[in-house]
Amino acid sequence: MSSDRNLTILGHLAELRRRLIRGVIAVLITTVISFIFYEWILNILIAPAPMDIQLQAIEMTEMLSISMRIAIVCGIILASPYLTYELIMFVSPALTRKEKRYVYLVLPWIALMFAVGVAFGYFVLIPRMTYFLLTWGSNIVDVVPKIGSYINLVTRLLLAVGLVFEMPVLTTFLARIGVLKPKWLADRRKGAIIFAFILAAIITPTIDPINQCIVAIPLVLLYELSIWLAKLVQPRTAPEVTPVSSPTS
Repeated sequence: MSSDRNLTILGHLAELRRRLIRGVIAVLITTVISFIFYEWILNILIAPAPMDIQLQAIEMTEMLSISMRIAIVCGIILASPYLTYELIMFVSPALTRKEKRYVYLVLPWIALMFAVGVAFGYFVLIPRMTYFLLTWGSNIVDVVPKIGSYINLVTRLLLAVGLVFEMPVLTTFLARIGVLKPKWLADRRKGAIIFAFILAAIITPTIDPINQCIVAIPLVLLYELSIWLAKLVQPRTAPEVTPVSSPTS
């Protein structure tokens, strides 16, 4: 019995190793592709900055390190659908047929909500945030930020906002398979609102309350959407039927 269990564990470890290797290869391929187009991606990331701000590279290796960072981040994003597939295939033996079907239905929504989050960060949050940071004190000194600090900030922000926007998808899936209850989410609404503003303060590296509200308010709305979706998809339990006792003679 112990030998069979050891073989099963070794089999799982071997399967995990194969899928990790395939995932690393996928990331390497997408990273190389992203590195080829890094100039195009860099121009897209710089676009939300104020037009009159000139970014600069001080160190000789700064542009090389920035191009590598862009390539790695974009490579992980591009490979994420395949990485998600490998993860699902690894855990699929532990899922029921119905749970597997729910997972397959959720996959497109994972990609869609991540894209919505990145678009929100790019078109709404980054322009306001960069304008605040790059123009603060510009009437006293010339603000000429390093390209490295700008790209690090933008990529970190886009990834964080994209991941946060996955919350409704995750809660909907967990509620559908019966792991998460809508009432549990609703009872923690006040704490979630406080946490949303704390998380917004972490995501936005500014002391500007307007920028923090721009992040916090969508987070609160996403939480409310998660509660509504959880109520919508939660499994319906059959009402308990009280047995009717036969009349005594």
